[in-house]
Amino acid sequence: MPFGKVKLNDGTEMPAIAFGTGSKWKGQDVTDYVIQAVETGFSHLDTAQWYQTEDSVGRAIHDSALDRSALYITTKWSGLTSIPEAIQNSLKQLGVKQVDLYLVHNPSAMKDLETGWSEFEKIQEAGYSKSIGVSNFDLPLLQKLVKVAKVTPAVNQILFHPYNYAQNKDLLEFSAKHGIITEAYSSLQPITKYPGGPVDKPVEEAAKRLNATPTQVLLAWVRSKGVVIVTTSSTKAHLQEYLAVADLPDLTEKEIAAIDEAGAKGPPTLCTTMKNNLYRNRYIFVPGMLFQLACLVFVLTRS
Repeated sequence: MPFGKVKLNDGTEMPAIAFGTGSKWKGQDVTDYVIQAVETGFSHLDTAQWYQTEDSVGRAIHDSALDRSALYITTKWSGLTSIPEAIQNSLKQLGVKQVDLYLVHNPSAMKDLETGWSEFEKIQEAGYSKSIGVSNFDLPLLQKLVKVAKVTPAVNQILFHPYNYAQNKDLLEFSAKHGIITEAYSSLQPITKYPGGPVDKPVEEAAKRLNATPTQVLLAWVRSKGVVIVTTSSTKAHLQEYLAVADLPDLTEKEIAAIDEAGAKGPPTLCTTMKNNLYRNRYIFVPGMLFQLACLVFVLTRS
């Protein structure tokens, strides 16, 4: 069963999971990875001016030989040039006449919110993007934007995982009230950045019941909040793992509440994280340290 789509407040639809080309991909040629993602089943591609991956995403779109309508393309203005110049450069690099979603990458790039957003509204009106939205907007900023906007943003893409859910709960509620879809990036941080924290236990328990991986449970938790997923990997097996979340039974209300409560306790401390990472990598780290110590002893005895 595919992930499906969500309806935006402008009447268009967006696939509920996206392949991202930011973070570790910045400045790299992602052509092969994007093609792999599309072949695996991703139809929503996410890039940005800042990532410097628009050109290779464009090559992948061309090389895929798919109809333009088969792909949903998101890119972002990151403040590196003027907004009108940026959208034209993005369209040229992506090799398309129109993107599906154009986002303000970071509010700090938009010095005057009302003026800057009016430029985005012009982009939509001109047909360069079907939908317009924002990224990394907190609640006060989004509230301010909604007040001055003629066109309400369709999307707000944010850092979102169980450890910051409590801080973002009011933001999600406000967004839902105004028909603004929340997109999540870095939702796997409880595994990749904060291993050994309170969230691990309820995630592992749900994984055991569902015969799923902790990664899949975290993505299922994101879905349970009505949030669209932006994720990435260079490995086909991981991409398949992400897409297979659509086939899992829903998390129970008890499981969701347990993850929420654990996340509210906050991530593990830096020392705990370092200890857990050391334990996880002990078969590499410890022999390496012993080798370095042996080398030091050898040098000292020879001098």
